[in-house]
Amino acid sequence: MLRFLKSALLLVGLVAVLSFGVHLYAGWRLRTALVEAGMSDRVATCMSKRMVKRLGILQLIKLQKLEGDKKTPGAWVRGVKAVNDSQAILVTTSSAALCKTGLAR
Repeated sequence: MLRFLKSALLLVGLVAVLSFGVHLYAGWRLRTALVEAGMSDRVATCMSKRMVKRLGILQLIKLQKLEGDKKTPGAWVRGVKAVNDSQAILVTTSSAALCKTGLAR
């Protein structure tokens, strides 16, 4: 019984670490993509934090497929519309607006 309990706790711990790690990695990749596209560090950091908190991992993977030169938040919003995910569009639009104006950090 004790051996089973240890195995179950180890499995739960591993799943928790992987889940947390995946979101950290997704946030880092998103922020890097925004900066490489030409956005300022402040806006890219703000947008990536908000988007990782509000979107699921599958939605973030869809956004990862966006390519091209998107130097402004508006260009990112137009690119996200191609993903055809209403929640991703809403989160990206609100994040771009709030982060660009400085209302969100």
